[in-house]
Amino acid sequence: MNEQQQKATPWYHEISRYQWLVLIVASLGWVFDVFEGQIFVASMNQAMPALTPAEARRNIPLYTNITFAAFLFGGALGGVIFGVLSDRLGRKRTLTYTIVLYSLFTCLSAFASHWWEMAGYRFLVALGVGGEWAVASALVAEVFPQRARAWSQSIFHASSVLGTYLAVAAGTLIVANPWFARTLLLFGHEWSLTGWRVGFLLGIVPSLLIIWIRVSLREPERWVKAASAAGETKASVPQLFQGGLLRRTLIGVGLAAIGLATFWGTHIYGKDVLQQAYQQSTGEQNQETLKHIEMLGMFLVTTGGGLGLIAFGPICERLGRRGAFLFYHLGGLAASLIVFKQVSSMTAAALLLPIFGFLTLGMHAGYAVYFPELFPTRLRSTGGGFCFNVGRILAAPVLALSGWMQYKLGISVANAAALLSLLFALGVLLLLFAPETKGQDLPA
Repeated sequence: MNEQQQKATPWYHEISRYQWLVLIVASLGWVFDVFEGQIFVASMNQAMPALTPAEARRNIPLYTNITFAAFLFGGALGGVIFGVLSDRLGRKRTLTYTIVLYSLFTCLSAFASHWWEMAGYRFLVALGVGGEWAVASALVAEVFPQRARAWSQSIFHASSVLGTYLAVAAGTLIVANPWFARTLLLFGHEWSLTGWRVGFLLGIVPSLLIIWIRVSLREPERWVKAASAAGETKASVPQLFQGGLLRRTLIGVGLAAIGLATFWGTHIYGKDVLQQAYQQSTGEQNQETLKHIEMLGMFLVTTGGGLGLIAFGPICERLGRRGAFLFYHLGGLAASLIVFKQVSSMTAAALLLPIFGFLTLGMHAGYAVYFPELFPTRLRSTGGGFCFNVGRILAAPVLALSGWMQYKLGISVANAAALLSLLFALGVLLLLFAPETKGQDLPA
């Protein structure tokens, strides 16, 4: 098929059944991956007070941000470790390890009795969460052809919205449901069962996906050839800083750090704007009602975010990778400042939150598109995992700073989120040094 014929046919025209299967399996792993991360966001307003002694309740914003930071550090470590393992052992085997890890420790989070235990479990969950993305994004990139890569990776990353929807559903139907507030006898001891604990128990469900992975998937031909050619030369992190890869690694880390810092410090607090506007206009104090409004806000932000993730593919095919990142960074900055500094009514919040979600989340699909294109096959998962997840390490202190500003300086959550959105402007400057990879085949 010549170039003109290719342009005249849809990107999915020649995609095989097996390629679709890979995309579905990788996406499901990412769906549950995100659910394991977002179930804490959906239940933190119930879980953290329950895990904090009464005399330390004023410290809850600080403890919550420490828990977020633990999750980011764990994701960074897991992304690097499992990224290297994926390049050494293969995509299929390593993918199963990551899913087992995040499923098990999300389930065990239900048994936490102190806030620091929850922080520890979140660290362990994040080991698997960070690793899964690195492996799955490399797998999809290596299986799909060049002209379908941006679209397939955008769909892969956009599937994260389904994970957030599951967390929203759990937050609405389970976490906020008083029916689950009861006492059970467990191993001879009384154990208080609450909605947020049941939400974490659901974390064991993704482990069932492992059976499908083991039966259905095979190693990508690109990886098999690269592994054979490498011989005794094993993938390692220091190789990312050699020769021309140094610049690409630093660009990737910088983009991920900005995206993750603004996600955890700005994007996730968009859901609270609707609740605050509702409370100010009605004076509502019923916690169950306020929880439902909070989850509605989360749904609106997530829906917009999902559309933003899917849109990254066609946008970057038209504007290039750098142009798409520029569009989202500028848009994310503008949307954040408007939502957190200007919006006070329910109507305005309901209309603007999907746009806010679109612009503050959409660039995350770019990491799945862009990072695999920066590195050769023998280092693709190592490089992608390192960039995306070391970004978590750099984002973690920013979140600790946000908690400190709220706790020590008395800055509101909205103002702290608005301040962190200024990081989008730093992303614009970083793009000046980023290589353009549109239309290029994956590095061999």
